[in-house]
Amino acid sequence: MLLTDRVALVTGASRGIGAATAKVLAARGARVAVSARTVPDLEQTALAIRNAGGQALVVPCDALDPSQVEAMVRRVVDAWGRLDILVNNAGMGTPTVPVETIAPADWDATVALNLKSAFLAIRAAVPVMKAQKSGRIVNVSSFAGRNFSRISGPQYSAAKAGIIGLTKHMAVELGPFGIGVNSVAPSIVLTARVKAKWEARAADEQQRILAGIPLRRLAEPEEVATVIAFLASDDSSYVNGVCIDINGGSY
Repeated sequence: MLLTDRVALVTGASRGIGAATAKVLAARGARVAVSARTVPDLEQTALAIRNAGGQALVVPCDALDPSQVEAMVRRVVDAWGRLDILVNNAGMGTPTVPVETIAPADWDATVALNLKSAFLAIRAAVPVMKAQKSGRIVNVSSFAGRNFSRISGPQYSAAKAGIIGLTKHMAVELGPFGIGVNSVAPSIVLTARVKAKWEARAADEQQRILAGIPLRRLAEPEEVATVIAFLASDDSSYVNGVCIDINGGSY
């Protein structure tokens, strides 16, 4: 699964799954542009890549601003001449609250960050990939989009289900141009943010959740990143429109 000479762009790369994915792609030979709003965290991700001998470009961006998203893609192409891999990881969970307490504005914000952001990035990247007649797009969905969320609200589940629908549609639309589009659906992953939520839960509740996972543990970010790297590589050259579950057998 070597990615030598490939150019990758990872959104939401300041921490968690996005940062882990950027590092794995770089370790396999890709030049990696990392994007998010928090520049200091992005710089840490890029520094880790460079210290390991890889190439990294920091491209700050508000994933919901169309002009910034388009400028993000242009900057990557200006720097490295192409864009082979787009990983749409930008997003965030929500508190677990009853649906009647969710403000419409909160619903809209969650769906935008977790779904519209992927649309905007695809919209900006596709002209480049069409011109190349090649590309790989990997969208990060969730167990929540397959079933329900144990640690976030219904707006998050709805947005992540939308990611799977977007993936399938884009696979059909873009396949004729040599662009493969796939997604991954992780269950609970021990990122720093999720770890804090997890540790706040009572021990008996933790055990109840773990009992529903055949592997009896939660995922690490790197375990998601390696599957994304597979979908970004030529090893998955005839894989298109799928969603790979990464959940220890719990779905």
